[in-house]
Amino acid sequence: MEQGRHAGRCRVDPAQPRGRRCHCGTEEVWRHAVTDVDLGACHGVERLCRCAASVTAAVDGRLDEALYKEFQPISDFVQVEPDEGAPATEKTEVWVTFDGNYVYVSFRCYESEPARVVANEMRRDGGNLWQGNDIVGFLFDTFYDRRNLYQFSVNPIGGRSDGQVTGERQWNGDWNPVWDVKVGRFEGGWTVEAALPFKSLRYRPGRAQIWGFNAMRVNRWKNELSFITRIPNALGMRGLNQASLAATVVGLEAPPGSRSLEIKPYAISALTTDHSATPRISNDVSGDIGFDVKYGLTRNLTADLTYNTDFAQVEADEQQVNLTRFSLFFPEKREFFLENQGTFSFGGASTGNAAGSSNTPILFHSRQIGLNEGRPVPIEAGGRLTGRLGRYSLGVVSMRTDEEVESGARPTTFSVVRLRRDVLRRSSVGLLFTGRSVGLSTSGANTAYGVDGNFAFFDNLAFNTYWARTRTEGLSGDDSSYRAQMDYAGDRYGIQAERLVIGDNFNPEIGFLRRDDMKRSFALFRFSPRPRAFRSIRKFSWSGSMDYITNGTGHLETRDLNGEFGIEFQTSDRFAILYNDTYEFLPRPFRIGPGVTLPIGGYSFSSVRVWLGVRILSLRKAFEYVCQKRKTT
Repeated sequence: MEQGRHAGRCRVDPAQPRGRRCHCGTEEVWRHAVTDVDLGACHGVERLCRCAASVTAAVDGRLDEALYKEFQPISDFVQVEPDEGAPATEKTEVWVTFDGNYVYVSFRCYESEPARVVANEMRRDGGNLWQGNDIVGFLFDTFYDRRNLYQFSVNPIGGRSDGQVTGERQWNGDWNPVWDVKVGRFEGGWTVEAALPFKSLRYRPGRAQIWGFNAMRVNRWKNELSFITRIPNALGMRGLNQASLAATVVGLEAPPGSRSLEIKPYAISALTTDHSATPRISNDVSGDIGFDVKYGLTRNLTADLTYNTDFAQVEADEQQVNLTRFSLFFPEKREFFLENQGTFSFGGASTGNAAGSSNTPILFHSRQIGLNEGRPVPIEAGGRLTGRLGRYSLGVVSMRTDEEVESGARPTTFSVVRLRRDVLRRSSVGLLFTGRSVGLSTSGANTAYGVDGNFAFFDNLAFNTYWARTRTEGLSGDDSSYRAQMDYAGDRYGIQAERLVIGDNFNPEIGFLRRDDMKRSFALFRFSPRPRAFRSIRKFSWSGSMDYITNGTGHLETRDLNGEFGIEFQTSDRFAILYNDTYEFLPRPFRIGPGVTLPIGGYSFSSVRVWLGVRILSLRKAFEYVCQKRKTT
């Protein structure tokens, strides 16, 4: 991957967001390096873009080309932890460059004690990457809407993660685009060189581009976190989800507006012999064909088409053990449904792994298409359209499935329409409609529709709200749901409050509903000061919460009281004492195993946990002591 680059320089002011030519007037492909960043602002800051000399550069992780010697990098990272606003104690340099096919992000991370660098995770999107490794990360807000972004991170041995963030809150970690990354070591630290194809990204029309950009570094042995822009320490690593706090990259030029087309055909065949069958089968030949098509209608609007869909190569679900009386949630893994998945999020409901413990309904969960009672259902054909039109986000799905005898699934047409409009600086309002021609519970159709709003103010205050209703043949009345939630997530104080109501006949059959017939009231308060008298302690934390759930008649079904005291040390070690008191009412017998059934009644549980998490030889270890008490009423 080598490119020639032409000499010259240009100054670009993002306060006037117009594409500008280099003063040299060349028509050749340039590779620009953003070399000046004002740490005190995110908008309207003048950047200096330079056009590199006519040299070649390979993506090898060594950063020994002339580009990295001749042009000043972005540097002067600012701490988020432990000293908000102070300069980072270890130097980090970043270059953002591009050519006709790729945009490149390169890091040189200086390290005063290279032997203490922590890197032990090579799995893509592995959880330990963020929890226990030195990493660098960066984001691109390619539509420059200060709300949505692509996020990437890399550790010193090449372990990587990537994902899409919608509305600065909805994370889609199953989005896995094509991109290349190489890492290296030098005497004073480590390096990263990443190459992202423009074809893997969606962005606004036009050659001249203005993107949001931020870069992050985690120094694990110092427990230090820093960015190129100032991020409130209340956000911590979540600062890499905040497009509104990112810097601005100007001077980028995207490739000419060609419409990308990807076609994935497949063909399978089988030869079957079964002498025990009736009638006897001998050398019976069978086969099948199908295809998926991805077509870029514009740079910001993508169509996905499928015929006789084959999901044989889909990543397997993670194994789960269900210790509750409610259904398990499995996130979508099929590539066809993953891009722009956050467009269909509704009412602030999570669509990732966290949805398994949330009572907020998901009005559209794409796993309901092509699966029934755990068995795959053939998809005859379908289409999907997602993207942006100005300040609007659009999502449309139409799929047709065939019958599946063993699960009793009948031929069904699925339809989904999602429209969301950006309002204010970081807020949005939207509409969602879902429908299936044949319902799961009845022979008639099932539809769901609703309106929602997500409002964010300042850096830490957010409100989520929605109202939704379903229509199911044979069910009438008590078929609506609504939610109002407030979340203030400051560094010193945290407050959450929520009211959620779900009717007994609320039935979104293209969604996921963990629990119906409920009225939930939830409150949480947190106080987490940073003591100056104890130099070894970074933060204390006291928190308490109450979750109170009744059914539609007002009968108490769940009460969950939690209290916690925690200490975070400067070394990143943690200590916590947690108290939990839970009451659960079973309205019907609950079978938990062969020959074991819990009768109707109320059950109380209380527990005290003492937890200690420490790092030993670059590995994080946890020690826990639990004392529990149970009472039946």
